[in-house]
Amino acid sequence: MWVFYFLVLKKSQPLKIYHNPRCRKSREALQYLQALELEYEVVLYLKNTLNPDELKALLEKLGYTPEMLLRKNESLWKTEFANKNLSAAELITTMTSNPKLIERPIVEQENSAVVARPLERLQEFLNRH
Repeated sequence: MWVFYFLVLKKSQPLKIYHNPRCRKSREALQYLQALELEYEVVLYLKNTLNPDELKALLEKLGYTPEMLLRKNESLWKTEFANKNLSAAELITTMTSNPKLIERPIVEQENSAVVARPLERLQEFLNRH
């Protein structure tokens, strides 16, 4: 009975997943949402890039600084940006211009969000909402 209530409650609150289909962790998060039969919107953020204001709002929901959401192991970061002392605003511009530098997947719901890797983070996030 409680599980049914949980699913009904979740269906009324739309989710958004910032998804990269080439990423295994992103695919796992999407499959998890599908298995729960939740309503969600898929944002293919590599194609439909975030603007700086959208990224700032997402960072606020995550409670992250730009540096915390940055994929520092990406070769693009290492070759083009790692040796530069970028401000938070410059990091946001860099990430919106180069979305593959944004950690993934991100699941957003109303006024909060989570970087859903490992999958347990997504599970905890959904249990809190």
